[in-house]
Amino acid sequence: MKGFYNIINKIKDTLELEPFVNTVTYGNIDDVDLNKQNIFPLSHIIVNNSNISDKTINFNISILFMDIVDESKKVDTSKFISNDNEQDVLNTQLAVAARLTSLLKRGSLYTDLYQLQNDVSCEPFVDRFENKLAGWTATFDVLIQNDMTIC
Repeated sequence: MKGFYNIINKIKDTLELEPFVNTVTYGNIDDVDLNKQNIFPLSHIIVNNSNISDKTINFNISILFMDIVDESKKVDTSKFISNDNEQDVLNTQLAVAARLTSLLKRGSLYTDLYQLQNDVSCEPFVDRFENKLAGWTATFDVLIQNDMTIC
């Protein structure tokens, strides 16, 4: 059975093709080096749990799509945009999440039998980590074929 390896590697390979992703990591978020030694933007894959049935395995996955927020040296008095690129980071990283989930819903990943179940929940974060990172945590279920035999 290679279902677990297959799903995380398919997602990793798909994210590495995205222009707004430079690094893809996996595992506990505490293990990710967030001290500006990774090349951002970064996507971090976490497998939360799985449910096994006779013919399928359903993986609940969270992916953090993040980038460093840069402060501008130019003074901006706008209360809406502020003096950094936080809105740009949120926009581009949400677009990466939307593209990945579209591929799981009806694109090449779907036809390869990695299929999104239900809607995707996306929660923004700002200042969650030390390095003024912003982005989104997308959580979703992916259904794959259970290729385990009883023999």
